[in-house]
Amino acid sequence: MNGITIALSKGRIFEETLPLLAAAGIVPSENPESSRKLIIGTNRPDVRVVIVRASDVPTYVQYGAADLGIAGKDVLLEHGGAGLYQPLDLKIAKCRMCVAAPAGFDYAAAVRRGARLRVATKYINTAREHFAAKGVHVDLIKLYGSMELAPLAGLAEAIVDLVSSGGTLKANNLVEVEDIMPISSRLVVNQAALKLKRDLLQPVIDAFAGAVK
Repeated sequence: MNGITIALSKGRIFEETLPLLAAAGIVPSENPESSRKLIIGTNRPDVRVVIVRASDVPTYVQYGAADLGIAGKDVLLEHGGAGLYQPLDLKIAKCRMCVAAPAGFDYAAAVRRGARLRVATKYINTAREHFAAKGVHVDLIKLYGSMELAPLAGLAEAIVDLVSSGGTLKANNLVEVEDIMPISSRLVVNQAALKLKRDLLQPVIDAFAGAVK
């Protein structure tokens, strides 16, 4: 395709990206929440949107199946960001990465004693770096579903997960014991596409930048 392909994921990122797309004069022809299509046209014949799982956005952009994509910093840290140009923090889909543990668990004391903690997370790389930097010994358990269940079921003493309101933690009797980093969504661009299609891509990147400011 000679036009532009933009990789987006459903839900919050898609909703919060709509005003940025509008600023670039791009309006998707359908809402992915109600449409079953995975490739969605727009009001511009040279721009299409592909709907992929959030964790797959960097891969589609890295390999050039999409020219641009929008991915959370959490996803980019796990992916490693190889072959991706990341020009913009879009300041959307904001939340934070943190360590949480059951309300009665003395996390600080366990860390002080040098205990080996079992930690469940989807974000293995981020968790590994965080605990290594602090010199905390952990066994990391990779999960794909609800992290909050792991401490309740005795699988892990703590979790590393994304938190926005903290409601889910509270409902499951978990508390934040450590903040790791703030998370928001970034624009990612395929490096080869930026060279080959600069005349198409640069105005979109500039419009996004203007809308974020």
